[in-house]
Amino acid sequence: MSRHFDKAEGLYEEKDAATQGFVFNQTMLRIADPKRSLDFYTRVMGMTLIKRLDFEEMKFSLYFLAAGDDFSDISDDADERTQQTFGRPAMLELTHNWGDTPETVSYHNGNTEPKGFGHIGFHVPDAESACARFESLDVPFQKGLNDGSMKGIAFIKDPDGYWIEIFDASKVAETCAPHLKK
Repeated sequence: MSRHFDKAEGLYEEKDAATQGFVFNQTMLRIADPKRSLDFYTRVMGMTLIKRLDFEEMKFSLYFLAAGDDFSDISDDADERTQQTFGRPAMLELTHNWGDTPETVSYHNGNTEPKGFGHIGFHVPDAESACARFESLDVPFQKGLNDGSMKGIAFIKDPDGYWIEIFDASKVAETCAPHLKK
């Protein structure tokens, strides 16, 4: 029996015991303006700032955000909260290099040549309502929910131009079905 739930070339079957306890913790995005980006991710996307770290000598700040509704396990103790931040799965790390502003920098979003990083994704319980809300908040869309050949999945842009995929997890199988290899 495989440890994987699907098949693909290149999968390694034996899990090395040395990887026990590894947690995928973060995706980092560089930001030009913390105030602008923190407003977007906390107000528009509903994320919660778990930890801020300012590195004065190196002149940059890190902001660790998480999605969710229950943060009762997060400590008030700064050191313990740092440990919790770096041990928690699926954190968004926003990095601001001091001196960077929207007027002085722009970041490659990974979707223009040369392509690389593509997007982050958010499950929302009702994609139509979420997209209507994003429209009312003047959030720019890369792709509307019913645009293109993949209906039911939208892409919005954050203040630095990074793409965010918006989908309802309960409908993804139905959305993908017509396009999958049979």
